[in-house]
Amino acid sequence: MSERAIRFLLVDDLPENLLALEALLQRDGLEIHKAHSASEALELMLQYDFRLAFVDVQMPGTNGYELAELMRGTELTREIPIIFVTAADQSEIRDFQGYEAGGVDFIFKPIDPVILRSKAEIFYRLASQANNLERQRDELREIAQARDLAIASLRAHADNSPLALIECDARLNVVSWSGGAERIFGVAPAKAIGRALAEAGCFPHDSLELFADWISSAGSQARHSAETVANGASGTINCEIYGSVVLDPAQGRPSLSLQILETTERHEAEKVRSLLVGELNHRIKNTLANVQAIMRQTLRTSSTLAGFNERFSGRLQSLARAHSILSDVTWSRASLGQLIEDQCAAGTLDRDRLELSGPEIALSPEVTLRLALILHELATNAAKYGALSRSSGRVHLSWTVRQSALQLSWRETGGPPVIAPVQLGFGSTLIESGVGDGEVAVSWQPEGVLWTIGIHSGFTVDMSQLSQQSDPDPATACHAEGFGACRVLLVEDEPLIAMDITDVLEDHGAQVVRLATSLEEALLAARTLDFDLALLDGNLRGAPVDVVAQTLRLRSIPFCFVSGYNREHLPRNFQDVPLLTKPVDPMRLIETLRQMRGLPAANARRAG
Repeated sequence: MSERAIRFLLVDDLPENLLALEALLQRDGLEIHKAHSASEALELMLQYDFRLAFVDVQMPGTNGYELAELMRGTELTREIPIIFVTAADQSEIRDFQGYEAGGVDFIFKPIDPVILRSKAEIFYRLASQANNLERQRDELREIAQARDLAIASLRAHADNSPLALIECDARLNVVSWSGGAERIFGVAPAKAIGRALAEAGCFPHDSLELFADWISSAGSQARHSAETVANGASGTINCEIYGSVVLDPAQGRPSLSLQILETTERHEAEKVRSLLVGELNHRIKNTLANVQAIMRQTLRTSSTLAGFNERFSGRLQSLARAHSILSDVTWSRASLGQLIEDQCAAGTLDRDRLELSGPEIALSPEVTLRLALILHELATNAAKYGALSRSSGRVHLSWTVRQSALQLSWRETGGPPVIAPVQLGFGSTLIESGVGDGEVAVSWQPEGVLWTIGIHSGFTVDMSQLSQQSDPDPATACHAEGFGACRVLLVEDEPLIAMDITDVLEDHGAQVVRLATSLEEALLAARTLDFDLALLDGNLRGAPVDVVAQTLRLRSIPFCFVSGYNREHLPRNFQDVPLLTKPVDPMRLIETLRQMRGLPAANARRAG
């Protein structure tokens, strides 16, 4: 049976009376239960919830009035309405006795069906209304539970969301403050809710004014967005703010809902991306500048086109293979052994005539590229003029680390007698100057040439502990043309580029008073030396040159940047300084430096 069924109880000791009452009261939606005694009636009332009881007054044992008294004495049955059924005539004493026992009405025998049904209908309708109210109460309770669950779920989502969710009234007083807002701004909800948003100290004044403008435009625009810099839990943060203005349909008052996403990491990532793009441009342009330098230097020392092609192609291929080695290790480190094996694989060195000894050495990208060219020149010279030009010749290549420096020894034996050259070619010059801040010594011994190369930085013995090394940043070029004894400070950490720029300067009558390859050397030279112009690299082995540029400006010495970086990656306080990007066109370099000296352009001078 249904839990909300409407149940009537009929109590009479005569079965025929019960059948008659049941027949008169029978209807859809009504459950009728019958009891033949007071005790049976009490048992049924303990099992079911009755909305009305018809009780016969005259019953053997416990009569109707006594049953009513028992019902009123029990909590479970106290509220059941009772209509007494009696064959006695109506009297005030009997009525009083019935009402005092807890009855609500009387039905007199013989029973009038219309009166019976009318009185029963009243209680049936009351029970139906009570059922409806209970059903509505249960539905409302379920709705409230679903609402509370939804609110709790929304609150959980809001608190766990990466967004800070803030709601304000029309006066920018905080109405709600999510857990995300507490995490981002470091302000607890208790210190924000009920107070002005400005008191939280999170947003700058112009952002608060913008929020007020959003609220004032409630009728015309509901969605807004902005970016701002705010005060977060960990300091200054970048934020994207999305605002929604909602109008109260009852009172028409606007409220502002803010969804705030912290974008500090994205901004930092964008800076890193920009830096990486600049670094990529720097690497490409620096490589092109090295290729240009190799080309021009090879051209200077070549008497025939075939000789130029052979030497230039060999050097270029050596550089390309070194780039391949670095690409395989994602430009982090390369093994010295890899470079040597690369020369053997290319056929420049004969592995069977090569004796090697030394520990495992890891090289930075800069040193890798430089040593690749040096080893190529050593092997080429040995094959043409030295030990490897004869079948009995051998090369002994050894290396060790002493006093924090990498010492390489290239010793040739078994070749033709060695005679010191009267003039060094580009290959020998490249070997001597190609190690940057290191040093190179050569001994032209009759039994075989001995090269000793010292490298002070950019290597490590234990490859697993290789320190992260900053790539040297692009360097500046040279300056001057045929303007007499113009003295130039050249700040450049790439030996090949420095060599090429120096040649261009000297070809046009200028003098390089100092080649500075580190920030310390550049700063000392900028402060103490006497010179007319300076060519300044934007970055030296990871160190920015702002302080050098500032020193040159204080001394009123003209200078320009020569770099693989774009303008935005160079010192910001020197946007007016000329910038030449690598690889540098020699004529453009010279024309720029002539302008710095206040001289007319070379083509104008020739035209005059």
